[in-house]
Amino acid sequence: MPPIPLVVVGGYLGAGKTTLLNRLLANAQGRRIAVLVNDFGEINIDAALIRARSDDVIQLENGCICCSIGGCLAGALIAIASREQRPELLVIEASGVSDPQRIAQVGLLDPAFRLNAVLVAVDVNGMESCLRDPLVGDMVRRQIAGASVVVLTKADLADPDAVAVSAKTVANIAPRTAVLVAREGDVPLSVFIDASLPEPHSSAMLLAGKGWQRAVDAVHGGIRSVCYRPPRGFDKARLRQALSTLPVRLLRAKGIVMLAADPRRHEVHVVGGRMRLSPMAQGEGCESALVFIGAFDTVDEDRLRACLDLALA
Repeated sequence: MPPIPLVVVGGYLGAGKTTLLNRLLANAQGRRIAVLVNDFGEINIDAALIRARSDDVIQLENGCICCSIGGCLAGALIAIASREQRPELLVIEASGVSDPQRIAQVGLLDPAFRLNAVLVAVDVNGMESCLRDPLVGDMVRRQIAGASVVVLTKADLADPDAVAVSAKTVANIAPRTAVLVAREGDVPLSVFIDASLPEPHSSAMLLAGKGWQRAVDAVHGGIRSVCYRPPRGFDKARLRQALSTLPVRLLRAKGIVMLAADPRRHEVHVVGGRMRLSPMAQGEGCESALVFIGAFDTVDEDRLRACLDLALA
């Protein structure tokens, strides 16, 4: 069976994780979404979405399942992966005082899952004070640095200058991380799962990262995907180097590649600086194809292709 897409949602206390998840569950478009919540918090799903409740399981009208991780995340993952009807997306909500990177690593121990994103919510109005706090500042900074996408939340309650300052701060901490501005928790479904791109019904804005002093005005039109089909195989070492230093704000990348001096096809996944390059069982086809999802304009696309061209054998 194909692996279940996995997204870890983190962010400090009060950053708006619950709102993001409520909107995701409400706008699931019929997809089966499982959400794991740790002991430190509880998702307050809108009452209209709740159909039944027990001690550790909440079954929602759209087929979502929310249960408690407790002290056995591995056991919860095994149970989800072994279901007869598996979810189409698993979202793990990290505690506000935990490191979402570590949770993502636990999830990747099981090949039944594929990491799609480490999403960290950041409150536009509270980020600067959190970063200056001697008790939690380092933790918040680590959360941002380890994200594949940072969502600036509560932007509808902030003025444009505050949003621009927050975006610049995030860019300084995580220069290659995609930055999304969300109003009322609205985030495109394609951030979580490979849905159609772009999604015109979402009010979220993906920042292109050009001129942070004009960040709110320089909003990218949406999330794009770029396909790269090289004329020949890659040099393995140079491909690893290229994928770890891509000059664009990337949500994720995936694909199948051929390497020089290796007849096997290799599977590639890149999320938030994490890379997996592993041989596949032999199958049909001997061409490479990579798909990159992020905030790209034509200049970014040219830079991306030039970077990958240098990795060819």
